Amino acid sequence: MTLAPGLQARLLIMVEREDTATKVGSGDVPVLATPRLLAFAERATVQAVADALEPGQTSVGTRVALEHLEASPVGTHVEIDVELTEVDGRRLVFGFTARDRKAVVASGTIERVVVDRERFLARLVRDGGTTR
Repeated sequence: MTLAPGLQARLLIMVEREDTATKVGSGDVPVLATPRLLAFAERATVQAVADALEPGQTSVGTRVALEHLEASPVGTHVEIDVELTEVDGRRLVFGFTARDRKAVVASGTIERVVVDRERFLARLVRDGGTTR
């Protein structure tokens, strides 16, 4: 398989207490926290390209645009769909949408860059934990 637009993944989650804004500190209400929603969407992007990457490659997140539109209380099932929409060299652009039974919960884009895992990690150690 090669990296090409059209690769997709779907993730179905149920909002748990540990996923709430109250629990992660991004707010004080017991609904799906935006940082957790983003983490789930990023997980789906990783799944979408996992079989298309060469051995030793991985991808790292570089840019996000997220619009969180609806609150999802504990117990809500949310389906997150991602699709690879653009490949520009090592740069990958994904569109994503999160939905519950009633509405679109969130949408946005996530950009990732394909890297050699060992070189990436070696650079972190060499640079004392920073990449710059």
